[in-house]
Amino acid sequence: MSAIGARLPRKEDPRLLRGRGRFGDDISVPGQLWARIFRSPYAHGQVRELDVTQAAKSPGIAAVVTAGDLPPGLVIPVRLAVPGTDLGAYLQPVLAADMVRYVGEPLAAVVGEDPYACEDAAELIGTDITEAPAVLDARTAPGRVAAELTAGYGDIDAAFSCARHVVRIELAIGRHSGVPLEPRCLLAVPDPDAGSLSVFGMTKVPVFNRDLLARLLGLDETLIRVHAVDAGGGFGVRGEFYPEDFLIPWLALTLGRPVKWAEDRAEHLMAVNHSRQQYHRVAAAFDADGRITGLAGDITHDNGAYCRTHGVAVPELTVAMLPGPYRVPAYRGRVRVVLTNKTPCGTYRAPGRFEGTAAREHLLDVAADQLGLDRIELRRRNLITPDEMPHQRPIVTLRTDLVLDTGDYPALLAAAVREADRLGYRALADGAGHGGPGGAGLRGFGLAMFVEKSGLGPQETADVTVSKSGAVHVYSGGTSMGQGIETVLAQIAADALGVDPATVRVVAGDTASQPFGAGSWASRTTVVGGSAVHRAAAAVRERAVQLAARILEAAEEDLDLIGGSVTVCGDPAVRLTLAEIARAAEPASGYLRPGEPAGLSARRRFEVSRMTYPYGAHAAVIEVDPETGQVRVLRYLVAYEVGRAVNPMLVEGQLRGGVAQGIGGALMEEFGYDDAGQPQAISFIEYRMPTAAEVPPVDVLLSQDAPAPDNPLGVMGAGEGGINAVGAAVANAVRDALGLAGSVGQLPLTPARVRALCELRAGTA
Repeated sequence: MSAIGARLPRKEDPRLLRGRGRFGDDISVPGQLWARIFRSPYAHGQVRELDVTQAAKSPGIAAVVTAGDLPPGLVIPVRLAVPGTDLGAYLQPVLAADMVRYVGEPLAAVVGEDPYACEDAAELIGTDITEAPAVLDARTAPGRVAAELTAGYGDIDAAFSCARHVVRIELAIGRHSGVPLEPRCLLAVPDPDAGSLSVFGMTKVPVFNRDLLARLLGLDETLIRVHAVDAGGGFGVRGEFYPEDFLIPWLALTLGRPVKWAEDRAEHLMAVNHSRQQYHRVAAAFDADGRITGLAGDITHDNGAYCRTHGVAVPELTVAMLPGPYRVPAYRGRVRVVLTNKTPCGTYRAPGRFEGTAAREHLLDVAADQLGLDRIELRRRNLITPDEMPHQRPIVTLRTDLVLDTGDYPALLAAAVREADRLGYRALADGAGHGGPGGAGLRGFGLAMFVEKSGLGPQETADVTVSKSGAVHVYSGGTSMGQGIETVLAQIAADALGVDPATVRVVAGDTASQPFGAGSWASRTTVVGGSAVHRAAAAVRERAVQLAARILEAAEEDLDLIGGSVTVCGDPAVRLTLAEIARAAEPASGYLRPGEPAGLSARRRFEVSRMTYPYGAHAAVIEVDPETGQVRVLRYLVAYEVGRAVNPMLVEGQLRGGVAQGIGGALMEEFGYDDAGQPQAISFIEYRMPTAAEVPPVDVLLSQDAPAPDNPLGVMGAGEGGINAVGAAVANAVRDALGLAGSVGQLPLTPARVRALCELRAGTA
């Protein structure tokens, strides 16, 4: 039985469910110091003085560090650079020196023997900051455009001038972000004798972070080891290189003692990357039959105060993927990346696609009503067909050509509609609601199609080794973010080697074990990392059969590796276990030829030049209480093409988790600011997230009908397909319930906004 495709329990779960996980804050060492970051209380202003005298004199304080104590010119560079954009003037300093640009910007670090003493001392730091007006609306921000990006092809002007119908809407996407179970945490442990440094708490891209840290510190990268830790989700926000990722190691080396920093939740909500905030003006041109002839998008992206490690990758993805799964003969997308006095932005699960899908799919619902067409039929007429695959658009994103590689979009749409009808979605939407204080609720049905991207390169590296006990060890450049990487990579290795997955042990995210990894982000771990593991395990299999042929004096073609043993075809009694073969691969065994490497292991790199594009459909049934504006999601369906599911249970879990986060962004989660730029959501009281009470049963229709052509496993990423179209489906369902002629205007659809829409509906009835 193949290990790939099996619904195996997660290898991580016994450890995590028994409280034996090893999260960042679980790790401490003797003699460690603690750090507290002093942050700007103002959104914008000139720093005239920072007085740390009293803080430095506080009991138990070892040091108080400001920008003047650091090496000059320290800024956090961009990891995902977009060719043709120069963001050098907009990068964030490690510590602000002359100017602060958002509430929460680091100004100083206090280091001491006790975390509470550090917090008390930080309150003694005196500031003289001359406040300046805070720029809060990206649409009217003067002179703070960091970049302007365009994408497109075809004659867009002709498409609109010759169109039978033109439909336009505006839709704003609210600012929100990922909220991992554990906020950021770092422990840096120096070894003065070896001149080395161990770092605990970095996730996502540990090799990149190690190399960048080495460059900023002036160290050889081999002297820094980033250790793997458990993470309660990363979601794009945890694991990037932030100012603290330099500060804590630098403090440890400077003071010659371990230094630990643990972020509290208020810090996390004001300091970690925000995301999503965009303003869309989108328009589509149609012919007389309702076929799209042109699509145009004009987008303003609020990037906050600085450009961090993601640069302008999120707005680039927005304009690149706005056409989605549809046949669009002419397209023009433009996005202005504007800096404001808010927390800087980065990626959050399905960055750019959550926003763009919401705008495009909402536009199509409005267009269907204006054209007098069924909303599903309008989509069906415009979907790219299998005969048009691969479908290349003259667009480059993330340094790769945008080529929709495979799929049957109309078939998946039809399957999603059948499944929704089988489960009674539209019948439920047509029924009377329970309502609230005002009586019967208003129900609506919403559907949205989308294309995802996954498997971003350029490479991933994996080592596979069989030890003399027969255990299989996988060393991957991916990182465990809670997504089940240990299980999936074990299944891939077991499948290639013909062993039980229980015998496979996976180490991920440790730079000493795998110094060449590219990390876990962009839904790439299974696609790129899994393919590297597959290649390495296949090479080990080939090596095992080769050695067994010498030992057994048999032809390689007469041997097979099944169940952890090499057997002779037709004579299963003659066998060698992998443990025996691993021992025979020792230098003194007599089975190695001159110059032949010892050991039963292989390192392989898998390289890709472009991404693979999974796709899907979401459907939602919601109920609106017109008196309170409260929206309840009653049912939710995700139909998703994954190419090949290594572990279907884990894929379904990823999709359901994405839906839960998407409901938060569609209905609840939002970072607001007052007129002075003070954040209004710095605890879970103000920053409302969905609980089990707000997340409905999520039905999953998992398709494996379109294997990816560019990797040996045929897999596509699944990490972001569950969240991509939630904003779109929920917005369409609310619009359906309220019977609106135009757009809902803005996400999230909070009760106040929905109540205003209900009043608008009543006023136009």
